[in-house]
Amino acid sequence: MSDTPSKKEHFISRAEALVLENISLENFGVSELAEAMNMSRSSLLRKVRKHSGLSASQFIRQVRLKQGMEMLRLTTLNVSEVSYRVGFGSTSYFIKCFREHYGYPPGEAAERALENASAEAGDSPMEAGASAHGTPLTSAVKPRWKSIAAVALALGILAFLLYFLSRPPTSIEVEKSIAVLPFKNESSDTTNTYFVNGLMESTLNNLQKIEDLRVVSRPSVEKYRHSDKTIQEMAGELEVNYFIAGSGQREGDRVLLNIQLIEAATDRQIWAEQYSRELGDIFALQHEVAQKIAAAIEAIVTPAEREQIEKVPTENLAAYDYYLQALEPYHAGNGEGLLRAIGLFEQAIGEDPQFAQAYANMAIAYFLLDMDLAEKKYTDRINNLADKALLYDSKLAESLVAKALYYMQVKQYRLALPHLEKALEYNPNSVLVYQLLSDYYARIVPDTGKYLEYALKGNQLEFGAGDSITRSYSNLHLGNAFIQTGFPDQAMEYIDQSIAYFPQNEYASFVRVFIQFAIDRDLGRMQRSLVREWQKDTTRLDILQEVGKSFYFQEEYDSAYYYYRKFVRAREGSGLDIYPQEDLKIGRVFEAVGRPEMAGEFYRSYAAYCERDESIYKPASLAVQYAHEGKLDQAIEQLEVFAEQDNFQYWILLFIDKDPVMERLEGHPGYAAVLQKIRDRFWAHHERLEKELEKEGLL
Repeated sequence: MSDTPSKKEHFISRAEALVLENISLENFGVSELAEAMNMSRSSLLRKVRKHSGLSASQFIRQVRLKQGMEMLRLTTLNVSEVSYRVGFGSTSYFIKCFREHYGYPPGEAAERALENASAEAGDSPMEAGASAHGTPLTSAVKPRWKSIAAVALALGILAFLLYFLSRPPTSIEVEKSIAVLPFKNESSDTTNTYFVNGLMESTLNNLQKIEDLRVVSRPSVEKYRHSDKTIQEMAGELEVNYFIAGSGQREGDRVLLNIQLIEAATDRQIWAEQYSRELGDIFALQHEVAQKIAAAIEAIVTPAEREQIEKVPTENLAAYDYYLQALEPYHAGNGEGLLRAIGLFEQAIGEDPQFAQAYANMAIAYFLLDMDLAEKKYTDRINNLADKALLYDSKLAESLVAKALYYMQVKQYRLALPHLEKALEYNPNSVLVYQLLSDYYARIVPDTGKYLEYALKGNQLEFGAGDSITRSYSNLHLGNAFIQTGFPDQAMEYIDQSIAYFPQNEYASFVRVFIQFAIDRDLGRMQRSLVREWQKDTTRLDILQEVGKSFYFQEEYDSAYYYYRKFVRAREGSGLDIYPQEDLKIGRVFEAVGRPEMAGEFYRSYAAYCERDESIYKPASLAVQYAHEGKLDQAIEQLEVFAEQDNFQYWILLFIDKDPVMERLEGHPGYAAVLQKIRDRFWAHHERLEKELEKEGLL
């Protein structure tokens, strides 16, 4: 049933009131509003879009702008003071948003308010601007009028808040999101802990195979193993509506299991059962539990998903016992733990040579051991184990992941992708697969839309997993994905969370500089911020070349040369082949300061880079080269080719016309039109992506 108009109005009024209560807090964003309304982030996103037609971040910004308008009209505060009081960290960004929303700058708000008030009162133009004697309104009269109006506004807000607080809460739209809390070992024998943990993991794995459920990852809930937090507190942190809590023990050949399903909003048990089964019935018990939980929250389970849930991993209980013992060191992820897990997986395979899950996990463990080594040691072993896993269960997500990791190890990325996509079909809640796909589209085959989509989906399943440093880098990853696709507000929200979790995250503060530039377009501010970032660690060549570039964009070639020279010396001294795409800029700077021979070397290096480039950015790079060489028609032709590309990064839009070499094209009759085509292409893709992400409850 759809919401009635009164429910709709109450929801919007409640959301507006909470934003107003926190109006001065710049970091009060979508996540904070969802928590304040006791809703999951995804539920809030859907309801705000449904009732207001806006995204949640747009809704919050609109409330801030309306309050800013009232302050400008009814108080004597200036624009800068108002912008900070309504939660804008940047006055220039407030002015930009205000102008886009109201059609005129905030500095005109008070004047227009007086004009409107006079018109509504029926005053003539003369009466609106002068007294009966023709005297202009004095400054003494205006503040008094504003003070009266401000008091009236304050009383109106107070009355609204009293009305809001006196009304009963409305029901919350329930999402099928669930977290499986760590099970408790009720046996006096602590060696049984691994077995009880295995029951918990098996329950989690079975539920993850149901696409209609959002199942939070194991690392996200592991931190609650010894926590005394309430169900509501955990629900607020994990953004789920249901919890599974359980305890169990093994007594000889019997398994005892107590399990309950809890509604997070009310801390109410909505289903519970006690089991006492023979050890040989362990898999049937796990399947039954998963299906009863799904039925209790009315999740749709397809026949294919039911087949996956009912699959028996092994008929050999001794093999399964070794497998369960391996899980704890396997999840630890360190070298010692992985080697111990591999030994236990081998024992499991010794008991059952057709145990696909053991083969797959062993292959993944070897990949993790090899991951940071320059000289790979286990490539053939990973391949052989992955093939065995696929042989014995080609529909097991872990088997497909293992083979994909082998292909990534040998850089056959084209072959890895279909395995990852198929793995997601069999386990639509796999955080590992989402992380791999996100990295694939961020680094290997750049596609900004898919990068953001998979990063968001993975984040939905892994709330707060790991320590504060891990969470900082997770938010950095999301902030970077958002800015690349043209969402500066969301990017800033995540990057600030990244810094809050770990203030020493130097990459987060570095990315923040560019997000800020995307908001205020202030090259001078960006330049000063980059210099400060570099001074924190002068060994950072990534920042060093960006500092040089910031001076180059402003045609301050002496300063650009100072930093670029340091960068070139460090790059050559370390034998690094990095940032070849910047060599034309470096060459132009060296030429400008009287170093033509070295400039020529950089020009040749850039031309070689363009020749071997196979990315979607090749036409844009060639356009820069042709513009530098004075081949203006060819430069425009390459820009026309680039204008047909999709999924390119937002940085192209922000900096393409900042490059001094492009000034040569400004007189060309096709230049303005092709730049507009590139902008239109980006924003059309951005709009499609935004709608898709909102439809899926991700934005």
